[in-house]
Amino acid sequence: MSLIIASIRSFLVSYLIKPFLFSSIIIINLVTAAYSQDSDFSFWLNELSKEAVSEGVSEETVSIALNNIEPIDRILELDRNQPEFKLDFWDYVNRVVSQDRIDQGRLRMMENKTLLEDIYSRYGIAPHILVAAWGIESNYGITQGSNSVIGSLVTLAYDPRRSRFFRTELINSLRIIDEGHISLESMKGSWAGAMGQVQFMPSTFISYAKDGDGDGKKDIWSNKVDALESAANFMSSQGWDRGIIWGRQVILPPEFDKNLIGLDITKTVEEWGSLGILTIDKRELSKSDIKGSVISPGEQNDPHFLVYDNYRDIMRWNRSHFFAISLGHLSDRIIGLPELVK
Repeated sequence: MSLIIASIRSFLVSYLIKPFLFSSIIIINLVTAAYSQDSDFSFWLNELSKEAVSEGVSEETVSIALNNIEPIDRILELDRNQPEFKLDFWDYVNRVVSQDRIDQGRLRMMENKTLLEDIYSRYGIAPHILVAAWGIESNYGITQGSNSVIGSLVTLAYDPRRSRFFRTELINSLRIIDEGHISLESMKGSWAGAMGQVQFMPSTFISYAKDGDGDGKKDIWSNKVDALESAANFMSSQGWDRGIIWGRQVILPPEFDKNLIGLDITKTVEEWGSLGILTIDKRELSKSDIKGSVISPGEQNDPHFLVYDNYRDIMRWNRSHFFAISLGHLSDRIIGLPELVK
């Protein structure tokens, strides 16, 4: 009889009690992990707050901006998930330099003629270049991003992969609010923290944003005067030369040495011409001593361009050949130059 009772007791422990205990342990572990993550983030946020205050941001701004804030899962998804379909050069250019964007650029040139000429006289950035940058970055102020810049940057700064970079951007974004240029609620931008009509990161804003209309605020979100002057200030500060163009599409001879393609190789226009390079309409290059480089966006059948120092300045805005060529090409199309030859 005692043997039967012992067997029953063993059955109960094995099949009823143990699973319950195991489930309880899982629940406890999950709760503990969640608490640990919350605790880690709270500690991190507290240290971040101290650092921001130590760098001159007021305690009030830090407290209000970071109150009840949490990492945003959607921002991490956008940062980590690369699209399966990648645009090739021609798809990218056709999307970015659309006929509507060209038409709108010409309209913005006329609407803002006085402003653009004034900026050109002070910064040396031609109106069609500035308008093209405006058009590509935010579709002339229409598409600026709707994400909370603080929320995005908190999320990306807490993520360990690029924490240092985004931590600096986060503190600079707090400084921008603290200086009164924009309210916390109005500081919207891309998921990565790029802001306003010219999509400046906070550190770029701190270094180059301008109060174009003298109202005491550097408002690149709703004030096109501030936005355009800020963009011109950035480009001018990179060494923009008003005397040369950004570049041009060219034709390479069949025997051209492909090892000469790249921004690290520079020659005068005359030297490139002596190697058989022609303009896109098959004319010889000029005998100019302006230095340039031959580049291609990447794929074997992509077009080739002879680009000058101003192209390098565009690349400091966005280190993408697709972006830089598209900005240059849009600026050309706005003033009536022909489309690229495929």
